[in-house]
Amino acid sequence: MPVKFSGWETFCEKTKHLKPGQAPKKSHGYTMYHGTHKSNAPAIISSGFRPSAGGTLGPGVYCSRDINKAMGYPGLCGPNDRVVLKLRVRVGKVKKIDAQSMNLRTTWNQQGYDTAWLPPTMGRFEEDCVWDPKRLTVVGIAHCTDSTTKASLENLIKKQEAGTGQGQTGPQGTPCTSCGMQTLDKHAVETCWTCKTAICAFMIKHECHKV
Repeated sequence: MPVKFSGWETFCEKTKHLKPGQAPKKSHGYTMYHGTHKSNAPAIISSGFRPSAGGTLGPGVYCSRDINKAMGYPGLCGPNDRVVLKLRVRVGKVKKIDAQSMNLRTTWNQQGYDTAWLPPTMGRFEEDCVWDPKRLTVVGIAHCTDSTTKASLENLIKKQEAGTGQGQTGPQGTPCTSCGMQTLDKHAVETCWTCKTAICAFMIKHECHKV
């Protein structure tokens, strides 16, 4: 007996912490950390990250699941001037950099990868490099010795969460009549091939009642 299928439902996994040495999985979101000078933190929260021009893993935004790694950056920064940002990172397609793939250490993005992952070794914490800064969102302040600065940054994060988001400017747009998402560009609305209901590809769920 043939089975007809219409509709869909999507599920979003919560941000995860990775265990030491555990490879990040493709397209998952994870909690990571980034150390910066407290004077740079407001701009990062408001406007997003500016990728480094180079580094151990080439150009990109550097972060780590290990807060101890982030606590060492930036170099030559006084402990009272350092802020560690807590991030939500959508890693996309990940390339593990090890002895077998060392030739891709700085060119992984040219091979179609979104993130490079350098596993931890004895005496070295794990490190990640994300090509597109839009894959990182600041969700909290993991370390800041100045309580006034910390409160100010946390308030800024709340404003960003309620506004356009980090790295985005301008109006939020209007809700799509089908999926409800805020959008500046009108979503294309199609007709369900079975129940003929107007649907949008960005809807998290469509239940077809004519199957």
